[in-house]
Amino acid sequence: MQTELTVPPGVEADRVITAVLADLRSGDHRGVVVDSPPGAGKSTLVVRAAVELAGTGEPLMVIAQTNEQVDDLIDRLARKAPELRVGRLSASDYRPSARVRAHEQVRVAAKVTDLAAAAVVIGTAAKWATVSEGRWPWAIVDEAYQMRSDALLRVAGRFERALFVGDPGQLDPFSTVEVGRWAGLTWDPMQSAVAVLLRHNPHLPVHRLPVSWRLPASAASVVSRAFYPFTGFRAGTAPADRALRLTGAGRGDAVDRAVELAVETGWALYQLPARHTLRTDAEAAAACAALALRVLARGAVAVCEQAPDGAPVTADRIAVGAAHRDQVAAIRAQLGEAGAGITVDTANRLQGREYELTIVLHPLSGRRDATAFHLESGRLCVLASRHRQACVVVARAGIGELLDAHPSTDVPQLDVPVKFPDGWEANQAILTHLSGAAVRR
Repeated sequence: MQTELTVPPGVEADRVITAVLADLRSGDHRGVVVDSPPGAGKSTLVVRAAVELAGTGEPLMVIAQTNEQVDDLIDRLARKAPELRVGRLSASDYRPSARVRAHEQVRVAAKVTDLAAAAVVIGTAAKWATVSEGRWPWAIVDEAYQMRSDALLRVAGRFERALFVGDPGQLDPFSTVEVGRWAGLTWDPMQSAVAVLLRHNPHLPVHRLPVSWRLPASAASVVSRAFYPFTGFRAGTAPADRALRLTGAGRGDAVDRAVELAVETGWALYQLPARHTLRTDAEAAAACAALALRVLARGAVAVCEQAPDGAPVTADRIAVGAAHRDQVAAIRAQLGEAGAGITVDTANRLQGREYELTIVLHPLSGRRDATAFHLESGRLCVLASRHRQACVVVARAGIGELLDAHPSTDVPQLDVPVKFPDGWEANQAILTHLSGAAVRR
């Protein structure tokens, strides 16, 4: 008899998607929640559900969190169902991106009444909150874990039933003001939309996508153990399905050794000498840039299920991630013209994106303390889960000692659900794995 462990990943994923769509069509629940690990086909599910719901003849609203996410969904939906009329609800000063302009069936308007002919209307949560009239039978909320609960309350009156899709392991909603006064309340605005939804509706069905199609076999198990300990997932590809090759000769230095180790195993830790530094550590920024440029210089080629004969890893397929914008600026300056096409950004802005190879400046590198911001598990999860082939982490030695000196000391609060794993535990798990892939400069 075939066991679950021998079920092909595609079959396992299809079973979950079929169950999700069945719950939606049944009408037995006002909401259906889908938890998605990194690269599990969340956008594919959203598009598939949108096509099916629109096919019933009832209008559908889709809520995303950023304009980038809206444009991406419009492009995907228009390609999947070119016969479907799609509305792009936007601000009056919005200028359609190339992805939106490419589809004649997409209409852009600042007022929802101007999109009455559209089968699907897509906009950001902020824009939908300005809509004061109308009610839709269906809604899909994309990246629902990035949505604050108060943002959901502002749009909840516009739909009857909804599908909520998101990644529970990524960054939580954040605020620049003190939010302790709401801690413990079931409608705490700083909880995610899904967290508050389930606290008030504990019987809603929750499905979990079981496969990551982005992360390679070398990373899926690592990320799953560190950030999804109770809802694990597996890679959609086998170890032999993907590989990186270097076509150019190297210099034989520590940068080359780190790149070669990442190519061979999928991970590398480029470790700088222990030192307390300014947040914009010039040496660490230079190391991140040097690693990215070395990958380009050595002509990396990526072999995968999409390119079995190999495809060059060009600058646009490499990303460098950091915790702060000033660190991003320092890395960009180090890259110069040679690295103009390489993406460099913060974890917040890298969410939802994927690359062949990533270089990560560890949030705790060179720090004297381990603050809640730098320990947040979602931040490291985003940075460590953007790649399809390999990830190189840049950090100064001493992070393990820093974590031991700053154990998790958050004061427990009544009626606040405990989040697992906490940042301390997740950082320790990733550090333990990287300790076997360290290259010391």
